[in-house]
Amino acid sequence: MASMILVKDIMSKDVRVVRPDTSAQEIAATLNKLNIDSVVVVQKDKPVGIVTVRDVMRRLVEEYLAPRTLTAREMMTSPLTTINVEATVDEAAKLMAKKNVKTLPVIDKDKMVGVVSFTDIAFKVPTLLSLLEESCHTTQ
Repeated sequence: MASMILVKDIMSKDVRVVRPDTSAQEIAATLNKLNIDSVVVVQKDKPVGIVTVRDVMRRLVEEYLAPRTLTAREMMTSPLTTINVEATVDEAAKLMAKKNVKTLPVIDKDKMVGVVSFTDIAFKVPTLLSLLEESCHTTQ
Protein backbone atom coordinates (compact mmCIF):
# COMPACT_ATOMS: atom_id res chain seq x y z
CA MET A 1 0.00 0.00 0.00
CA ALA A 2 2.81 2.47 0.88
CA SER A 3 4.25 2.02 -2.59
CA MET A 4 1.03 3.52 -3.98
CA ILE A 5 1.06 6.67 -1.84
CA LEU A 6 2.83 9.63 -3.41
CA VAL A 7 5.03 12.17 -1.65
CA LYS A 8 2.66 14.94 -2.78
CA ASP A 9 -0.14 13.29 -0.79
CA ILE A 10 1.62 13.60 2.58
CA MET A 11 4.10 16.47 2.18
CA SER A 12 3.87 19.73 4.10
CA LYS A 13 3.26 22.63 1.76
CA ASP A 14 4.04 25.37 4.28
CA VAL A 15 7.83 25.40 3.96
CA ARG A 16 9.84 27.85 6.03
CA VAL A 17 12.75 29.27 4.08
CA VAL A 18 15.69 31.56 4.81
CA ARG A 19 18.32 33.28 2.71
CA PRO A 20 21.98 32.19 2.83
CA ASP A 21 22.87 35.38 4.72
CA THR A 22 20.27 34.84 7.48
CA SER A 23 21.96 34.82 10.89
CA ALA A 24 22.03 31.75 13.10
CA GLN A 25 20.25 33.79 15.74
CA GLU A 26 17.31 34.44 13.36
CA ILE A 27 17.23 30.77 12.36
CA ALA A 28 17.19 29.58 15.97
CA ALA A 29 14.42 32.06 16.79
CA THR A 30 12.36 30.83 13.82
CA LEU A 31 12.83 27.17 14.75
CA ASN A 32 11.81 27.88 18.35
CA LYS A 33 8.90 30.20 17.59
CA LEU A 34 7.33 27.86 15.04
CA ASN A 35 8.33 24.66 16.84
CA ILE A 36 9.85 23.18 13.68
CA ASP A 37 12.96 21.08 13.10
CA SER A 38 14.37 22.69 9.96
CA VAL A 39 14.35 25.55 7.47
CA VAL A 40 15.30 25.34 3.81
CA VAL A 41 17.93 27.76 2.57
CA VAL A 42 16.97 29.28 -0.79
CA GLN A 43 18.88 31.43 -3.22
CA LYS A 44 16.94 33.00 -6.10
CA ASP A 45 13.95 30.80 -5.19
CA LYS A 46 16.05 27.64 -5.55
CA PRO A 47 16.70 25.41 -2.52
CA VAL A 48 20.44 25.19 -1.90
CA GLY A 49 20.64 23.76 1.61
CA ILE A 50 18.87 22.97 4.85
CA VAL A 51 19.50 24.00 8.44
CA THR A 52 18.20 21.66 11.11
CA VAL A 53 18.07 21.86 14.89
CA ARG A 54 20.94 19.39 14.87
CA ASP A 55 22.99 21.75 12.64
CA VAL A 56 22.39 24.56 15.15
CA MET A 57 23.56 22.33 17.99
CA ARG A 58 26.62 21.04 16.14
CA ARG A 59 27.80 24.18 14.47
CA LEU A 60 26.73 26.87 16.90
CA VAL A 61 26.45 25.54 20.42
CA GLU A 62 29.13 22.85 20.34
CA GLU A 63 31.70 25.15 18.76
CA TYR A 64 30.75 28.18 20.92
CA LEU A 65 30.24 30.42 17.90
CA ALA A 66 28.49 33.79 18.01
CA PRO A 67 24.89 33.40 16.73
CA ARG A 68 24.83 36.90 15.26
CA THR A 69 27.90 36.32 13.09
CA LEU A 70 27.26 32.79 11.81
CA THR A 71 25.01 32.57 8.73
CA ALA A 72 22.79 29.96 7.14
CA ARG A 73 25.40 29.51 4.40
CA GLU A 74 27.96 28.50 7.04
CA MET A 75 25.58 26.18 8.91
CA MET A 76 23.54 24.56 6.17
CA THR A 77 23.83 21.01 4.96
CA SER A 78 24.61 21.09 1.26
CA PRO A 79 24.34 19.70 -1.36
CA LEU A 80 20.68 19.22 -0.67
CA THR A 81 18.98 15.86 -1.17
CA THR A 82 15.57 16.40 -2.78
CA ILE A 83 12.76 14.23 -4.12
CA ASN A 84 10.31 14.61 -6.97
CA VAL A 85 6.69 15.40 -6.17
CA GLU A 86 5.56 12.26 -8.06
CA ALA A 87 7.85 9.88 -6.14
CA THR A 88 6.28 7.32 -3.84
CA VAL A 89 6.51 7.54 -0.08
CA ASP A 90 8.38 4.22 -0.19
CA GLU A 91 11.03 5.85 -2.42
CA ALA A 92 11.25 8.81 -0.04
CA ALA A 93 11.77 6.55 2.99
CA LYS A 94 14.49 4.60 1.18
CA LEU A 95 16.22 7.81 0.10
CA MET A 96 16.11 9.16 3.65
CA ALA A 97 17.65 5.96 4.98
CA LYS A 98 20.32 5.88 2.26
CA LYS A 99 21.30 9.55 2.62
CA ASN A 100 20.82 9.61 6.40
CA VAL A 101 18.47 12.61 6.32
CA LYS A 102 15.12 13.25 7.97
CA THR A 103 13.70 15.94 5.68
CA LEU A 104 13.49 16.08 1.89
CA PRO A 105 12.47 19.19 -0.04
CA VAL A 106 9.91 18.17 -2.66
CA ILE A 107 10.57 19.41 -6.19
CA ASP A 108 8.16 19.83 -9.12
CA LYS A 109 9.61 21.14 -12.39
CA ASP A 110 12.69 22.64 -10.68
CA LYS A 111 10.54 24.43 -8.08
CA MET A 112 10.22 23.53 -4.40
CA VAL A 113 6.58 22.78 -3.61
CA GLY A 114 6.88 21.30 -0.14
CA VAL A 115 8.86 19.11 2.22
CA VAL A 116 8.38 15.57 3.39
CA SER A 117 9.84 14.56 6.71
CA PHE A 118 10.55 11.45 8.71
CA THR A 119 7.65 12.47 10.97
CA ASP A 120 5.23 12.88 8.03
CA ILE A 121 5.97 9.35 6.91
CA ALA A 122 5.93 7.84 10.41
CA PHE A 123 2.51 9.28 11.24
CA LYS A 124 0.84 9.02 7.85
CA VAL A 125 2.31 5.74 6.57
CA PRO A 126 3.24 3.71 9.68
CA THR A 127 3.91 0.59 7.60
CA LEU A 128 7.26 2.17 6.67
CA LEU A 129 8.42 2.59 10.27
CA SER A 130 10.91 -0.29 10.10
CA LEU A 131 12.69 1.31 7.14
CA LEU A 132 12.76 4.69 8.89
CA GLU A 133 14.12 3.12 12.08
CA GLU A 134 17.24 2.14 10.14
CA SER A 135 17.84 5.83 9.50
CA CYS A 136 17.40 6.68 13.18
CA HIS A 137 19.98 4.20 14.33
CA THR A 138 22.62 5.53 11.95
CA THR A 139 22.24 9.15 13.12
CA GLN A 140 22.76 8.53 16.83
